[in-house]
Amino acid sequence: MNLDVKGGALLVVVIAAVAAGAYTMGVKQSGQQVKPATVATSTPVPTGHPALPNSGTATIQSRAALPTIASASQADEKFAHFRVGNRNVKSILADGDLMWIGSSGGVIRYETKTDNYKMYNNKNGLLSNGVFYVGKLQDKIAVGTYGGGLSLLDTKTEKWQNYNVPQGLADAFVYEVLEAANGDVWIATWSGANRIRGGDLNDRSKWDTYTVDNTDGGLPNDWVYGLAEDPDGSIWLGTEGGLAHFKDGKWKNWQHKDGLGAPYELVKADIKFKNDPGKASSHHARQKIEQGLDNVDIAYNPNYIISMEIDHNGIVWSGTWGGGVSSFDGQQWKSYTMKDGLPSNHIFMLREDADGQLWIGTSGGLVAFNSPNDMKKYTTANGLYSDNVFSMAEGTDGSRWVGSYGGVAHITKLQ
Repeated sequence: MNLDVKGGALLVVVIAAVAAGAYTMGVKQSGQQVKPATVATSTPVPTGHPALPNSGTATIQSRAALPTIASASQADEKFAHFRVGNRNVKSILADGDLMWIGSSGGVIRYETKTDNYKMYNNKNGLLSNGVFYVGKLQDKIAVGTYGGGLSLLDTKTEKWQNYNVPQGLADAFVYEVLEAANGDVWIATWSGANRIRGGDLNDRSKWDTYTVDNTDGGLPNDWVYGLAEDPDGSIWLGTEGGLAHFKDGKWKNWQHKDGLGAPYELVKADIKFKNDPGKASSHHARQKIEQGLDNVDIAYNPNYIISMEIDHNGIVWSGTWGGGVSSFDGQQWKSYTMKDGLPSNHIFMLREDADGQLWIGTSGGLVAFNSPNDMKKYTTANGLYSDNVFSMAEGTDGSRWVGSYGGVAHITKLQ
């Protein structure tokens, strides 16, 4: 259903999954009026560890801009409202007419042409309901979970194959998967990065694990969140301790002292959150001391890369925890923050679409970024489900699916 939301800024269909796995869907048929569910409009506050499930809290509020289907002119319009409740939609995969929606309550396969759907969770194949990543790997659906390792779904047989620590996985928490051009498979985990040479997942001897220790600090931190491949075949890794580069067996890395993330003095007045990662775990506390941040009591760590992307020009983009977004061309760093017009300095998602447009998902909304002087911002006032934007995918019809705290907004037109 196309809804004119507050001046027509966005025409949306809101999709969210019910936390218990029961979904409400409807169309106005035979003159029957169906009222959409209310939608979250408040923004959850970032927590000390944005990658863990159920991060943030929010009060669910109704949105007056989403009206009841009431007029005869709307008789043929349909809607689908799914919710995840107090959960996050961390990943969305567009696969033809299918949308795979990964939340901290499982994976939803949604058929855009028919409105059919299916939930996958620990009752039918996954080892953990918490999902951080959904993608394609070797023609299978790859799901990276919180504590359940990597799960691959053969969509023809509906059978799962699970990979965990006994199979060679560095850790049961999986944040991203990359199938490189040379056939190698890379897996970002909580305890380092795996490389499976030649992509032979079932041959334990082909699994390598890279950590801070065995790379002599080349990998700057064992918590690896992002993976990207450069056109030259080298691999970039975003970690909690900085950006790393791997090529021909050699490592390089960059941290805040090299230009990653905006300076504390520049952003501290704009960060209102007191969610200090150092108070959440001894690991974070140690990281703060090692990075010289022990006197910082707000949600700020410029070395903490939550999201990554390489654009069509080969620029590496890094989204940080409170330090804004940084770009790196191999020589020079640039950082962009709320001072440049971003709605927040916490960057949860970076994505370049098929048209070369860079999208930035923040804790304060979605941004179409071209330059500091050319960026468009979208929030719940324009139709997003929530201002915390974690994921995004493009449909075959050119529409956009935006994953947030509490649900997904299907954006059919941007204006």
